[in-house]
Formats: sequence, C-alpha cells, structure tokens
Amino acid sequence: MIRLFLFLGSINMFLSVALGAFGAHQLKGRLSPGMLEIYQTGVHYQMIHGLAILFIALVGEKLSGTLPTWSGWLMQIGIILFSGSLYALSTSGIRVLGAITPIGGVAFLAGWALLAIAAFKG
Repeated sequence: MIRLFLFLGSINMFLSVALGAFGAHQLKGRLSPGMLEIYQTGVHYQMIHGLAILFIALVGEKLSGTLPTWSGWLMQIGIILFSGSLYALSTSGIRVLGAITPIGGVAFLAGWALLAIAAFKG
C-alpha cells in the first residue's frame, strides 16, 4: 500500500497544483467570482487530502490493522466526489452536481476518523 498511496498522493498533489494554476489563469475571466471560488475550494480540498494520502503512505505501516488503508481510500474517494463535483459544478453551472459534494465530505470525515482511531490503537 505504501507505493500505491505515494503514487495517489503525488498524483493528487500534481493535479491540484495544475488545476489551481488553470483556474487562476484560464478560468478567471470565464467564470463568475462565485463559481471561481467554488472551483478553488475543490483545489484546496484536493491539495489537503493529497497531502493526507502521502502522510498515510509514510505512517500507515507503523499503525496496526487495516484502518490506515481504509482511511487512505476514503480520502481518495472524497477527492473524487468532493473536489470532482466542485470542478464539474463550477465549470458547467449544473447545480444538481452540488448534491454529490457532501458525500465526498463524509468520505473525508470518515477517513480522518479512521486515521485517528488507528493512531489511538497504535
């Protein structure tokens, strides 16, 4: 799992930087300020949780059980659902896509909770 989470975390960090730059330079005049803010929120959460996946890759084996692995997968699912839905919403204007965002948020919360439990258990 270490190599896979290092890969996923690195790819997410790469994409968050690339998507952030794209938003700042290419979407600034094309999206309303509100939609650009929604887009940047997606970038922000992708970056934070990309770092979290890298962290899990580094410390996951030091913790017992499968909770760190589940935590990493929930973080990845959260990125796809939360950030992905915000990217799609902001660039398409289809508001119903916002209904997906909270599911990604719950995946983030569950991932953090599992990581905390794993740390507590040792």
